[in-house]
Amino acid sequence: MSQKSGVGDRLLTVAEVADIMRVSNMTVYRLIKSGQLAAIRVGKNYRIRESEIERYLSERSVWVEGE
Repeated sequence: MSQKSGVGDRLLTVAEVADIMRVSNMTVYRLIKSGQLAAIRVGKNYRIRESEIERYLSERSVWVEGE
């Protein structure tokens, strides 16, 4: 299956994403509600593709120059 389409990606819960990113569950919900983090609604819950987390974090990576 293609990783590019997101099919075959592992689906993570909000709590798992919060743990990976070391933020609160509420922060993850805010990112989803603001559209910064794509999520799939499953009943009353959200699932986030693993590749979406990688995209989100890589887009926010910064390089700090040494002294």
